[in-house]
Amino acid sequence: MEMVVGLIAFVVVVVLVSFLAMFFTVQQQSVAIVQRFGKFVRVAPAGLNIKIPLIESVAGSVNLRVRQLDVRVETKTEDNVFVNTVVSVQYHVLPDKTYDAFYHLADPQGQMAAFVFDVVRARVPQLKLDELFEKKDEIADAVKSELAEVMDDFGYGIVKALVTDIDPDPKVKEAMNEINAAQRMRVAAAEKGEAERILKVKAAEAEAQSKALQGKGIADQRRAIIDGLRTSVEVFQHGVPGATAQDVMNLVLMTQYFDTLKDVGGSAQSNTILIPHSPGGLSDLMSQMRNAIMTADAVRATREPVVQQSTN
Repeated sequence: MEMVVGLIAFVVVVVLVSFLAMFFTVQQQSVAIVQRFGKFVRVAPAGLNIKIPLIESVAGSVNLRVRQLDVRVETKTEDNVFVNTVVSVQYHVLPDKTYDAFYHLADPQGQMAAFVFDVVRARVPQLKLDELFEKKDEIADAVKSELAEVMDDFGYGIVKALVTDIDPDPKVKEAMNEINAAQRMRVAAAEKGEAERILKVKAAEAEAQSKALQGKGIADQRRAIIDGLRTSVEVFQHGVPGATAQDVMNLVLMTQYFDTLKDVGGSAQSNTILIPHSPGGLSDLMSQMRNAIMTADAVRATREPVVQQSTN
């Protein structure tokens, strides 16, 4: 009797365990591969699923989410500069090709990395270092195109391929920075020289305009003085009968001379010295001025007959 009870209990436990083993769950954005005696049967979707105990088994699951593979490739450019290029590949399993994704590839990431190595090492040696930075999108597009064509047969879709980093040798980067700095310094020096040239040109133009205006002012001043002297001579001759133009000029010159002495003496900061400057010196100055005027009159009188003869 006890053996019967034990056997019944054993059968109940086996049935209960088998019943519980019929159920299994699959996480969201994943599918399960169900096999029967080692042979593929079906793909179980996310949620609660049923399998035949002891006959069917879950061989594994396939993640349907988008994943990223970062591949670091060391190669050299056309100008023999070694660079480390990082290519990021975003991929996912195609829902209708989970069988191919699970059974065809043993190491999907390793095989995708091999294709990335092949494409990058075929394209980068054809470009110089500067061109590599400019055409990195072309390399990314080539990687995506190559991978999408090959991996589609294995159940994988390529969402995007990106060249996320280009890292030349540290000595090359230092040299590039020095070249860039030298170019910027050259441009700065050229701009500074141009600015100094413009300032000098503008200063010269301003000085030329200032001198031109100053000369015009002096000419106007002298013209006004001559007009004033002419008027003074005419008025003096009419007011003083018998006075000659020479007498008037002598008087005007002496008046200007004493006005100059007055202006010089009235300035507290003047350092002008007049030598000689005594009563005897004044008479000598007057004689010199009178002799100069008489000499000029004599020269003019001598030249007038010569001019008349040449005219005749």
